[in-house]
This record gives sequence, structure tokens and C-alpha cells, in this order.
Amino acid sequence: MPNMKFKAEIDIMPLKALLDPQGKAVTSSLKNLDLQTIENVRIGKHISMEIEASDKAEAESKVEDACKKLLANQLMESFEYHVESL
Repeated sequence: MPNMKFKAEIDIMPLKALLDPQGKAVTSSLKNLDLQTIENVRIGKHISMEIEASDKAEAESKVEDACKKLLANQLMESFEYHVESL
């Protein structure tokens, strides 16, 4: 059975319990721009990738491995992803 192509969309965010210096700086700057009603900005990363796999479960497993082994620092970041066929 030939491999299929999948696309993954991954969001990596700082853990909620940790300080997000970038988010704090943006929140402060927004207030200086007269946007006081915006608060608690958190800044993370968004990653898109294509995967070859025999099925969706295998593609999800590969994305999970990539996140755990390289893309996210699990001591400081959490990740979520969505995989769909191309």
C-alpha cells in the first residue's frame, strides 16, 4: 500500500504557569497604543509540515515524535496539533 500525504498544523505555546516575556511586552505596548482592553497576550509558534505515512494514525505518531524530540521544549512549552490528508 503506497504512503499517503498528510498536512500537520502545530501550535506550540509557553506553559500557562510560566512567565511569557514576549507576551508581557506586547501587552504593555498595546496598552500604550490605547488598547487597554487587550490583556494576557501569550506568544508561541505555529508550524506547518507535510508527512508521508501509511495512514493518519502513523502521521499523528510522527508529528507527536517531532514535537516531543525537537519542536517543543516540554519543560517550558505545550503543543497541540491537527493532522489531515492532502
